[in-house]
Amino acid sequence: MLLRLAQAILLALALCADCFAVSACSSVSLRGRNWKDILPVSGAFAFIQTALFFAGVFLGDLVSGYLMDAAHVIGFLLLLYVGGSMLRDAFKGEMEERNLSGFRNVMIGGLATSIDALSVGVSMAMDGRTVGSSLPEGVAIALVTFLTVVLGIIGGSAVGKRFGRPALYVGGCVLLLIGLNVLLGVF
Repeated sequence: MLLRLAQAILLALALCADCFAVSACSSVSLRGRNWKDILPVSGAFAFIQTALFFAGVFLGDLVSGYLMDAAHVIGFLLLLYVGGSMLRDAFKGEMEERNLSGFRNVMIGGLATSIDALSVGVSMAMDGRTVGSSLPEGVAIALVTFLTVVLGIIGGSAVGKRFGRPALYVGGCVLLLIGLNVLLGVF
């Protein structure tokens, strides 16, 4: 039981690393955040990540071949949009807020970082796992994603306050590199 819990937490940490990066990078232009804004965004990321994981388990081998081909391209395009927007703003000299409480940006960020959870769910289903037998992983994914997005938003906002526009450059580049990794599996 303890080994299963450790495996579920490690899986959740691996899946939410990009959630942390996107939330931190997207928050560098924020001058301040309050819990009223942070908690719903973190909850949305956790919900999307967990829902796509369970959707992958549920759909299983029904879509596995098609999903694996399209997931990389979709994830890349979403991260290209977010990272490219940040770089555009940095080059224009704008410190426009990347408003993570906005529905569109939360959805884009949540989906871009959760496609890998869908793929993991599909691979678990192909290994014979069911939605019920995947509950420990799902709970771990939800909790760990929620906490890492909270930390990402707080940390990204603090870095942005300290470093300003250079943080936008770095954040945009990091998101583009994550997108390239999703597309090509280079890193």
